[in-house]
Amino acid sequence: MGFHTFDPERASKLEDTERYRYVSRDELVGYLDGSGGDIVADLGSGTGFYTDDIAPFVDRVFAVDVQEAMHDRYREKGVPENVSLVTADVVDLPFEGGELDAVFSTMTFHEFASEDALAEVARVVRPDGRAVLADWSAEGRGESGPPVEERYALETAREMVESAGFEIRCGVERPETFVLVARR
Repeated sequence: MGFHTFDPERASKLEDTERYRYVSRDELVGYLDGSGGDIVADLGSGTGFYTDDIAPFVDRVFAVDVQEAMHDRYREKGVPENVSLVTADVVDLPFEGGELDAVFSTMTFHEFASEDALAEVARVVRPDGRAVLADWSAEGRGESGPPVEERYALETAREMVESAGFEIRCGVERPETFVLVARR
């Protein structure tokens, strides 16, 4: 799969509440299963749509995006006090080993998924920490999101995450998306 990013010129689409039909705030909060004092990272945060949803439930959120233009859009709408913007590629995260209690990614796994990126995620998530990945499924019809050929199947994502040292806790296939929950 080729690396690509979401076009910042279309960033207003990332603020559409229709996105909740693919993964809701309550699902993410539940799957993250945090203590309220957690430090988490949103990988591929874009304009912070889901970052904003998680921020009230954790101590700190790092909104990680490879495009500074996405952070500019996030700043325009307003960044919560407990959110820090981090411009970085997932293969080179600026965190200490085991610094994060959890990571989550909503509809961006297909953009960064690689052996190196998942090894980096495993490095920064503490032992027994969580990874919650919601993404477009290769089993979907392609009615929304990227072309089907740019997506991963749930089983492929599961194998990649397990190879990085995570234990799969839950994997759910839906009409267009999947959710994968894992512990390190």
